[in-house]
Amino acid sequence: MTPNKIQILLCRWFLGRCRHIRATRPATNVRRKIKIKAGALGLAIAFSAFGNGQAPAPAHSYSSGFSIALKIGEGLYEALPTKFGDQIYARPISLQPQDMPIIGPIVMTDESKEQREVSVSAGFIDLMNHVAHAKASDKIQPGFFDAYVRNLSHMTAEPFAAPDMVDARFWTDDVLDDQISYFNQMVSMLMAINLSHHYLGHYHKYSTQLANAENKTVPINDLMSPAEWDVSVKAGMHNSLDCALAMEGVRALFDAIDQMPRRPAWTAYIVPKFADLKRLNTQLDHWEYDFFHGKLKDM
Repeated sequence: MTPNKIQILLCRWFLGRCRHIRATRPATNVRRKIKIKAGALGLAIAFSAFGNGQAPAPAHSYSSGFSIALKIGEGLYEALPTKFGDQIYARPISLQPQDMPIIGPIVMTDESKEQREVSVSAGFIDLMNHVAHAKASDKIQPGFFDAYVRNLSHMTAEPFAAPDMVDARFWTDDVLDDQISYFNQMVSMLMAINLSHHYLGHYHKYSTQLANAENKTVPINDLMSPAEWDVSVKAGMHNSLDCALAMEGVRALFDAIDQMPRRPAWTAYIVPKFADLKRLNTQLDHWEYDFFHGKLKDM
């Protein structure tokens, strides 16, 4: 069993034990603290693998994983305006054991209280790690990312195969620094989009349709309108940028999906079938520029 799988199993156990603990939202004005917390969150994410007393991850494994997603989720929650954050559970990310890459809004019930969260699967975490690593490796071997995307578009059996990265040059500190940066950016944006479905009312609108006759999860992206998707993307981008997590990683992910001759079924959990991803990436680029130059209005 790989170190990442062990970490995931431990996280499952820990979350199961702690599920009954209800965190409360602080009464302070979160918006005033964002500039301070954004930098702190970036440092916490970057050094979390070493700051908790654990030894560094062994060679040829990822320090990015579900524990990082948890920290990012908590940062997204803290960065939300109070009117939105009050509708979200303070620890808003939960892990599901599926090998299929799945992400989506859910509501858990604890002691008759609703906990609005985002569920991510183990397969989703693995996929984000692999896409991020393939993108980081493109600097070492140009064309590597495109080749990986072509292979990924034909994969149907879960869990998906990792990129072919036996060569030590793909595991240098510089490459892994880029890998975790892309991972953080992709995971942050996608989780932020799905959190927005709670406070924008999309989950409430479509909740009865999010499981099919076989009780399998239906992507909320299959149900939403283009206008609903657009407002969720903009809200998620705002939330993610407030946490100092930029758009480069998620633009690479969207570009990867756009390159696929035929989008596999799992991509519907990430983007709607109708999404024009070239246009979306151009929008994200412009919005990110406006955000950092103070030209983008608050949510």
